[in-house]
Amino acid sequence: MFGNPEQMAQAMRQFADMLSAPQGSGPVNWDMAKNIARHAVVAEGDPSVMEGERRQIVEALSLADLWLNEATTLPSGVSNPQAWSRSEWIENTVPVWRTLCEPIAARMVETMGGALGGAGLPPEAQQMAGPLMGMLKQMGGMMVGQQIGQALGSLAREVIGTTDIGLPLSDTAALLPGGVASFSKGLEHPADEIRLYLGLREAAHHRLFQHVPWLRANLLGAVEEYARGITVDTSALEEQIRDLDINNPEAIQEALSGGALLKPEETERQKAALARLETMLALVEGWVATVVDDAAEGKLPSAVALAETVRRRRATGGPAELTFGTLVGLELRPRRLREAAALWRALKDARGVEGRDALWGHPDLLPTADDLDDPQAFILGETAWDISTLEAKPDDEDEAN
Repeated sequence: MFGNPEQMAQAMRQFADMLSAPQGSGPVNWDMAKNIARHAVVAEGDPSVMEGERRQIVEALSLADLWLNEATTLPSGVSNPQAWSRSEWIENTVPVWRTLCEPIAARMVETMGGALGGAGLPPEAQQMAGPLMGMLKQMGGMMVGQQIGQALGSLAREVIGTTDIGLPLSDTAALLPGGVASFSKGLEHPADEIRLYLGLREAAHHRLFQHVPWLRANLLGAVEEYARGITVDTSALEEQIRDLDINNPEAIQEALSGGALLKPEETERQKAALARLETMLALVEGWVATVVDDAAEGKLPSAVALAETVRRRRATGGPAELTFGTLVGLELRPRRLREAAALWRALKDARGVEGRDALWGHPDLLPTADDLDDPQAFILGETAWDISTLEAKPDDEDEAN
C-alpha cells in the first residue's frame, strides 16, 4: 500500500477533498471532480492559450458570425468569443454537467452506501450504524466524483468547442486550440479554413441557444427526464465492490467506468423522453449543418469535405460519446441527422430562410419524428401559423366563439 509515494499522495489528496465537501452540497464533491479532471488533462499536456492562438480563434468566430448573417434570420449569439484551454473548458462547463449528472450520481451514491455498508442489516442495526452509513455514502460520493472527474478529463481532450455534443454547455462561444489541432490531424486543408468552418458551427449553435428561449430547457429537460428512469444494477455493483482492491486505483476506475452499471428502464415514459431528445438533437444538428453549408458556399473551398468529416465524427461517435454515456447513462447522438438536414433544406426551398427559421418560434411548430419520415407532407402542410393561438386560454377561445 505504501510502496508508491505518488499513488499514496494522490489518495491522500482525494481523501482530503472528500472531507472538505460542505454539508448538503449534493451527492458529488464537484471541487474534487474538477481537480481530477484538470489533473487528467494537465498530465497529457494542457498549455495555456497563446496570444496568437487566441487572436486566431476570436477572429475566426467573429468572421464566421458575420457570414451567418446571410444564411439565417436569427441574430448573432456571439458577443464575447473566446479561446479556451482544456482546463478552462472544464471550469466553464461544470455547472451544466452538474445539472446533467447529479440525478445519476445520487442513485449511484445511494446504492454504493447500501452495498458498502450492508443493506440487509436489521433496522435497529442500521440506526446504530447511522454515522458509519453516512461516512460510507460519503465514500461512495467520492468514488462517483472520481469517475466524473476522470470522464470530464477524457472528454476535455476530445472536444473542439462548447457545443460538440449538441447541448449548450456554456453561454459563451469558444473554441479550444488544442481541440482544433486534434480535429485537423490527417486533414489536407488549410488551417485557417478548418478553424473558420468549426467557428461557423460553434456560432450557429449559439444563435439557436441564445435566441430560441425554450430550446435549452427543452434539451436539458429531455436528458434529465431520461436520466430519472435510469437505475443502478445493484447486484453488479455489489459484486464489483466486494472484489475491489482499494489499494489499486486503476481497479477502482475500471470498476466504475463504461456505464455498464447504468440500466435504462424500458417504460413508455423513458422511450418517449429518448425519442424526443433524439429528434430534437437531429433538428438542431440538421439546422446547424444546413445554415453552415449556406454560409460557407462560395467562400470556403473545403467546406463540403469538412462537413462530411464532421458528419462522420457525429454519426460514428468516439471516446467523447462513450464518456457521455458513462456520465449520464445515455448515448447522445443525432441518429437522424441526414433526414433532418434534408428537411431543413427543403423547407428553405419551399418557404425561404425566414419561413424556415420561423419554425423555431415555438416547440409545437417544429417537425416531429414522423415528419422526418415523411418530409413532403410537412412541407406541403400548413405554412402560416399564428403562434398566439398556441398560448390562448380556453376561456379566450370560448369568448371568441
